[in-house]
Amino acid sequence: MKRTILLFFLILPLCLLKAQIIKGRVVNDTGSLIPNVNIYIDGTRTATVSKEDGSFSLSISSGTFGNVVFQKDDYETFSAAVSELMNKNLKVVLTKTNAIEEIRLVPYTPEAYTNYINYFLDTFIGSDRENVRIKNQKSLKFSYDKKNRFLKVKAPNTLIIENKNLGYEIQYNLISYSSDFKTNMVNYTGTSFFKETKGTEKIKLNRMNAYDGSMLHFFRSIYNNTIPADKFVVNHVVKVPNPKYPTEEELKTLENFRQMVKSSGMTKIPENISDISQRKNSQTPYSLAIVKTLIPDSDYVERKDGKVLFSFKDMLQVNYQKYFYDMKGKELVKSQFPVQLSSFLHPEGETFEVSKEGNISNPDLLINEGDFSKNKIENMLPLDYQLGD
Repeated sequence: MKRTILLFFLILPLCLLKAQIIKGRVVNDTGSLIPNVNIYIDGTRTATVSKEDGSFSLSISSGTFGNVVFQKDDYETFSAAVSELMNKNLKVVLTKTNAIEEIRLVPYTPEAYTNYINYFLDTFIGSDRENVRIKNQKSLKFSYDKKNRFLKVKAPNTLIIENKNLGYEIQYNLISYSSDFKTNMVNYTGTSFFKETKGTEKIKLNRMNAYDGSMLHFFRSIYNNTIPADKFVVNHVVKVPNPKYPTEEELKTLENFRQMVKSSGMTKIPENISDISQRKNSQTPYSLAIVKTLIPDSDYVERKDGKVLFSFKDMLQVNYQKYFYDMKGKELVKSQFPVQLSSFLHPEGETFEVSKEGNISNPDLLINEGDFSKNKIENMLPLDYQLGD
């Protein structure tokens, strides 16, 4: 059932227009005031909570880009662009979530949770289970479609994620998570709010290492027009079909044979089927070819009317030589040998606006592969992070 969230604007006096403030009150669909609603700029440490009378006031630094999120468990999460809410007296109406589950062909089961929890943690959190953990992990629900090999995960409650390495507690509102095992594609979206838990010199160092060469670093370099100065190397890449990979017709033949085996119990595999299966497992659908190296950022960045826009019709390879830093006593020491990072971005012709914080509009539409895709929650920094924090 489609749910509607209403938002009403009352214009403030002109004398207040210079103040960078988002303020108003939160009510439910019957008009009752809602206290303790989390209100934050997505992906940052900027937040507040609605008071007992539902009122709130959130100060925003000049030029802030992104979404304001209104979130409370058992209510539908609402978000809107900062620019739409600035300097207006807001009445935000949140609706209760539907407590009755829709009938699903593929149910969420404890068995699916047990079978796929480690895979989910690897692809969402990362590999460091000792220092990065979801405190309320048991609230997660898993659904696995065996026929289509498709995994879905939902979080009825806000996930509380502790990251000891970076000194943050993250309140993560997981909107969607899915993994297609046929294509090895993982997609997840959500909103997040960061709370500082520690600020030791070691943690500051870990944050610096997490930032260096990250996608956040790259998009800040785009905004600041410092791609060459920051040592990023960007190449133009195209996909080249792999002639050894099975055709669509061969893949359909393979799938039809599998279905026949299930129903008939056949054990002997024909030679042509074995060949298709072997090529499917050993080959990739396409290879990547670099057609131009060291392309200027003018090939994929447009600066227009005070905005920085990122777009490219093909793919971009982003290379970076990363030197890790460590502490020896009180001295910061740079590693002797760099690690070569290589990532691929698929803008697919979409246009993304880049903010000064390194955020982009519609981030779920930008496909990334390689080292950028390895930056899970364990390496995630708030958008308002600055070197030295």
